[in-house]
Amino acid sequence: MGRASDRRSVLRIDLSAPDRDAPAAVRRPDTLAGEEPLEIRVGRAGQARRPLAVTMRTPGDELDLAIGFLLTEGLIRSARDVSTAQLCAGDNAPNTYNVVDVVLADGVPEPETDPARAFYTTSSCGVCGKASIDAVRTRSPYDVATDRVELAATDLARLPDRLRAAQRTFERTGGLHAAGLFSTGGELVVAREDVGRHNAVDKVIGWAARQERLPLTGHVLMVSGRASFELTQKAWMAGIPVLAAVSAPSTLAAELAGEAGMTLVGFLRGQTMNVYTGAERVTC
Repeated sequence: MGRASDRRSVLRIDLSAPDRDAPAAVRRPDTLAGEEPLEIRVGRAGQARRPLAVTMRTPGDELDLAIGFLLTEGLIRSARDVSTAQLCAGDNAPNTYNVVDVVLADGVPEPETDPARAFYTTSSCGVCGKASIDAVRTRSPYDVATDRVELAATDLARLPDRLRAAQRTFERTGGLHAAGLFSTGGELVVAREDVGRHNAVDKVIGWAARQERLPLTGHVLMVSGRASFELTQKAWMAGIPVLAAVSAPSTLAAELAGEAGMTLVGFLRGQTMNVYTGAERVTC
């Protein structure tokens, strides 16, 4: 398996240095966020598992990532739909263990591997290659609209700093997204980092699924970037009633959140925020 971060030698150029006699360019070590491919293979026991997806991710929490991905794509409904999931050596040397082999439980249908619904994902996009928007508007088994949870705006305002404090690899690299699952009182339940924001969310949801905590009624999902359609869908698939982001939501994210009955909060920075849908859950 690869590493979450790696040290490299870089040429540091500083044109703002006040001492003109000092060199403007020096060699120094720098820490970079790890990024490697992860192939997810799915099938039945006693049969060869077929590649379903390849995602570029930061090494770590691979089983959570795989389970979270399968669940948020609607291919399984809970971790009980998986008989076993294990890291395997890849086809190329050296062995980097960039393959997760998933054996489905009896009675769980195998996913189709239709090229029109390709699951190749990059670090920045979790729905690339889908045939249409309709294909990714996966219906959740959970009715989050009936979740009557309420949360104080003052508690919401504390979440970005609490998520930032949990980003240990970001502290060294400055190059990772983060997702955190919080109670409505603002207590951190679990946090994950990744070069792909969708991977960070899948790692959180996969962890919750393996802990048999779904649906995540009465919880808040906080993300370090923008609130996209894919992240809104993933939160809905896990039964999360509130999605908060430090940056902007997209039009499709707001549309889907409204359709699902979710509370969508954007531009959560300092003491201000925008509540796009589900404002009745937020108290001032």
